[in-house]
Amino acid sequence: MSEGSVSAAAVEEGAKKSGVCWLTLDRPRLAWHAWHDGAIYLVSGGAEQELPGLESRDRVTVTLRSKDNGARLAEFEATVEKVDQAAASDAVAVLAKERLNAPDSEHLTERWARESTVWRLTPQV
Repeated sequence: MSEGSVSAAAVEEGAKKSGVCWLTLDRPRLAWHAWHDGAIYLVSGGAEQELPGLESRDRVTVTLRSKDNGARLAEFEATVEKVDQAAASDAVAVLAKERLNAPDSEHLTERWARESTVWRLTPQV
C-alpha cells in the first residue's frame, strides 16, 4: 500500500485491534504500542524495547497486521516525535496500561522518565 491509499479510520482500527506494529528501521522491528489521540505511542530504551535508529528519524514506515492471521491491515508513513513525558502524562498513562508483564508496574512511568524515551508516531494518511 502506498502513502495515501489507506484511510485514517483503517489505521485507527488496526492500531486499536493489535498491540504491536512493525517499524521499518535498520530492518523491520516489532514494537508494542498504544493508540491514543490519533497516534501510536511507544517506549524504547532502558529496560524497554530497543528501536535502533528511531531517534534519528523524522518519519518511519509503520505496518499494522491482524492479530488473528497476520494479514497486513495497513501500511503508512508516520512522523516521529519525542514526547515530553511530563507534558503528555495522559498518553504515558495509556501506554503504561498496555505494558504487559512489567516487573515494576507500580513505578513504571517513573522508570520511563529516568531511562526511556516515549515516542509519538502520527500517521500521514
